[in-house]
Amino acid sequence: MSGLPDPRNENLHVHVGGELLPRGQAKVSVFDSSVQGGDAVWEGLRVYDGKVFRLEQHLERLEASARALAFASIPSREEVKRALFETLRRNGMRDGAHVRLTLSRGVKVTSGMSPAWNRSGPCLIVLAEWKSPAHGAGGLRLVTSSVRRNPPQCLDSKIHHANLLNNILAKIEAEAAGADDAVMLDVEGFVAETNATNLFLATKGVLRTPAADHCLPGITRSVVLEIARDESIPHEVRRVSPSELHAADEVFTTGTMGEIAWVAEIDGRRIGDGEPGPMTRRIQERFAERTRSEGERIPT
Repeated sequence: MSGLPDPRNENLHVHVGGELLPRGQAKVSVFDSSVQGGDAVWEGLRVYDGKVFRLEQHLERLEASARALAFASIPSREEVKRALFETLRRNGMRDGAHVRLTLSRGVKVTSGMSPAWNRSGPCLIVLAEWKSPAHGAGGLRLVTSSVRRNPPQCLDSKIHHANLLNNILAKIEAEAAGADDAVMLDVEGFVAETNATNLFLATKGVLRTPAADHCLPGITRSVVLEIARDESIPHEVRRVSPSELHAADEVFTTGTMGEIAWVAEIDGRRIGDGEPGPMTRRIQERFAERTRSEGERIPT
């Protein structure tokens, strides 16, 4: 296969609806709810040194999202873990891997919006790939998108759902502007997150991140807040304006895919001196320590 970011992913096996299938055979039905309307929930996981980082936290959020979407049935955590570990073992993955864990409402007996047509139970998909952190060591260039993050009265951002069109539209704008990702604002013009990650800024030694009213309360975000508490770093969770972001000494993004990634420029404004700042480096180091020491071990 041409164009794969990592050629090892050509021969993957993917867990789909109870079966481990070669990459080319891993498919869902055209009647699956994920195809019909993005009716699914998902989690991103990372594997470090034979362990899955913050697995319980991720599975708790997966269950909560599925309950919020009124899934009629949800596989147990043990069932999900069995599928996950089976997939990782089959692919020989014990480090340097990222997992996209998706739970759709399942196959419908006929096309349509109503969950009443879902009569076969949910479909679990475990897609594990060899994948390094998304952004590498370079600084990110961000631009502010015209696409607003959904407010809770439209679609609660705490539901980690698979309907990502808002985010995709923002990403399209960013790429058209030659940037890596887009800053998304809420409907009142305050900073929410990027199209793919949570945002942190540091100004005069104080770490800040937007409140989780219009953004996903990410797992990596929660780890950074734990680090701030444990390290006695002054920090605030509150509304953040775009001008605060532009004038910050440091900005970094957080997410399972990209871990802790520093931001060099936002909307043409250089952040700080254009290099990773001391707060960012400190958080990166402490985060790396946690990924090495924590996690649920993959059974052999």
